[in-house]
Amino acid sequence: MSTPLIHQNTILKPVVTEKSYSLAKLDKYVFQVAPDASKYQIKKAVEDLFKVNVVSINTVKHAARKVKSMKTGRHITLPVNKKAIVQIKKGQTIEIFNSLKS
Repeated sequence: MSTPLIHQNTILKPVVTEKSYSLAKLDKYVFQVAPDASKYQIKKAVEDLFKVNVVSINTVKHAARKVKSMKTGRHITLPVNKKAIVQIKKGQTIEIFNSLKS
């Protein structure tokens, strides 16, 4: 049996952008997740934390890359970033996205 504390390490934060709000109208929600999290772990975490039924999950992983810092002029390495687009059962909602729409 998994605990919510483990799931909090899987789902880091919701992604709040205009595109994620337009996807929320289609019952798809976007979260930033741990880079080593599998689709099964993400599904289990969303179902346990938000009490919804997950239909499908799409993941996007951005590799680490080097950029030049505008402040110092040095090259820094940005970390690996992974986000998950989670589609839930029609008619269900996640309250985090609904409360931010106003």
